[in-house]
Amino acid sequence: MKRYRGGIDAPPFFQKDAPPSLPDWVRTRTFRTFPREGGSRLVRFALVEDELALAWMVQMHCIDLNVWYSRVDKPERPDFVLFDLDPPDGGFAIAVKVAHALRELLDAVELPGYVKTSGADGIHVLAPIVRRSSYEQARAFAELAAERLVRELPGLATTEWLKRKREGVYVDARQNGWGKTIATVYSVRPRDGAPVSTPLPWEELTEELDPRSLGMPEALERVERDGDLFEPVLRGGRGLGPALRRLQRL
Repeated sequence: MKRYRGGIDAPPFFQKDAPPSLPDWVRTRTFRTFPREGGSRLVRFALVEDELALAWMVQMHCIDLNVWYSRVDKPERPDFVLFDLDPPDGGFAIAVKVAHALRELLDAVELPGYVKTSGADGIHVLAPIVRRSSYEQARAFAELAAERLVRELPGLATTEWLKRKREGVYVDARQNGWGKTIATVYSVRPRDGAPVSTPLPWEELTEELDPRSLGMPEALERVERDGDLFEPVLRGGRGLGPALRRLQRL
């Protein structure tokens, strides 16, 4: 849970462990996590599975929902490989170029990707995979693909972790890992105008697009008109192993 008790202008804080006040109709699941400071601990995660649980999250001052990449029945098997494209300030147009280059690369290894806005200025590209691969394998694939993008797009894409050293769009492959979270699709983001993390058809992802114009009314209108463009990501993907071997041969 990413909680904004002071509103969007105050720093939020993360709370992974379900509080003692958790209603008995919100199910939980306990997993072992590995904090950055070292060691491990058992955490009782809340499962948001229905509208009541979602309303409880809102009551807990959560605005965007931050979810794992895997489901509770197979938590060690991710549903997708994630590429988080983080542009420099005002660099959304550059991120669009990198995203389309990534799409071409994924198509070349026969692991199609789907795109959504982050709800801020970034772009998320998700490649659904068969739920047989580990997080380590997903990260290895993402890192190899990111390195190839950097070679193909010098000055436009980077894997430099330190922000002050970056040049271009940061292609974050390190977000693939056990316990990592992403602002989920259709999440409202805590920014002016309440933009929404919105799935898009690839042809709509252009340099002219203003991601912050995609708010709550627009998201609902799109679902009514186009259906759920994100649904294929959770329907089931392709094998990661063959895609990795193709990538290594490119």
